[in-house]
Amino acid sequence: MTIWTSTVLLLAVTATVTGLYLSWRQKSAVRAHRERVPAAFADNVQLAAHQKAADYTAARLKLEDLSQVIGLILLLAWTLGGGLNLLDGITGSFGLPGAWGGVAFMLLFFLISQLLDLPVDIYRTFAIEARFGFNKVTPALYLGDMAKQTMLMLVIGTPLLWVMLALMQGAGEQWWLYAWMVWGGFMLLMIWAYPTLIAPLFNSFEPLPDGAMKTRIEALLSRCGFHSNGLYVMDGSRRSSHGNAYFTGLGKAKRIVFFDTLIKQLQAEETEAVLAHELGHFHHGHVKRQIVIMLLMSLIGFALLGWVSQQTWFYTGLGMEQASSHAALTLFLLIMPAFTFVLTPMMNRFSRRNEFEADAYAVANSNGAALISSLVKMYEDNASTLTPDPLYSAWHDSHPPAPIRINHIEKCMSGSSL
Repeated sequence: MTIWTSTVLLLAVTATVTGLYLSWRQKSAVRAHRERVPAAFADNVQLAAHQKAADYTAARLKLEDLSQVIGLILLLAWTLGGGLNLLDGITGSFGLPGAWGGVAFMLLFFLISQLLDLPVDIYRTFAIEARFGFNKVTPALYLGDMAKQTMLMLVIGTPLLWVMLALMQGAGEQWWLYAWMVWGGFMLLMIWAYPTLIAPLFNSFEPLPDGAMKTRIEALLSRCGFHSNGLYVMDGSRRSSHGNAYFTGLGKAKRIVFFDTLIKQLQAEETEAVLAHELGHFHHGHVKRQIVIMLLMSLIGFALLGWVSQQTWFYTGLGMEQASSHAALTLFLLIMPAFTFVLTPMMNRFSRRNEFEADAYAVANSNGAALISSLVKMYEDNASTLTPDPLYSAWHDSHPPAPIRINHIEKCMSGSSL
């Protein structure tokens, strides 16, 4: 066993064991606090809802534990177990010219991976989500979504993969820089196109109806100097009873989208406060900053791929008998989570700082008390635990835990946090 093989194995096992340990801590934390609502929420959250959140969290974590173990097994099967090598032999027998052979290899890999992930996803949707009253997806809708997702992967992924592999094979030593430019342009195009071309394939979007809520929201947008391509209500209840709201798109294509479930959960003043929080992200440039970080990290990733793709040990140490562009790209995608796992807490720390800034902006431009009440309602309606383990939360949660976040909002309301 080479040093490279041992390194990948060690990191992959460490990431899995760490994930299982963090999951155990989280389950222990929610179980220890299951019988009593935290004092800060005692007046607003019923014990039954708090216990439901604890049980829902535990159920999801148990499935995630299984998923992590399966993920490690599949990683070993694809690499040292010879899975990718076998797949390479099969697609090589097709006799496809140039980059098309690599495209066939990678598309088959993605399709097989999707099928292997299917049992866990089905259980999550039709067992756990249904047991706790969240799932609204019918088997027909589930199959329809899966068919659409597969078709999108083929329609969008095929030309993108061909361009990437063609650059790897024929653009010289600096291919990785050209490939990064293509990838960056593609990502920006998808962010721009998603609201109007992709999202409507899965959900219906109707303009927010006239009324007190729309008037309040338009006044908020005017105060904040924010311009969008419209306010929309999405039929989120078609698939789940979870509520949410989000911004999507770039430039003039920006849209503000509310789940219909959120509209039903919150009062107009609370919805305004939630929107003010999202506006805070744009005011502070969080969205642009995240795009820049994403592009910089992908640049580093492509540079690393450009180097390791030239090293024989990169392939042989991971079970591939023959070096190729498609093998390099697939292996790189498979093993990168094991290497980037340790970066997650740092990324979450930056994300939490952004959330604090957005909350402060919401307090300054809307009603802070309404923001708190909206968050409490969403925590309760989405069965989000109010008692997360700090270490688990630091590793897995991009948003601050409920008690910390609400305490920060209260400080903003009193002016003591700024």
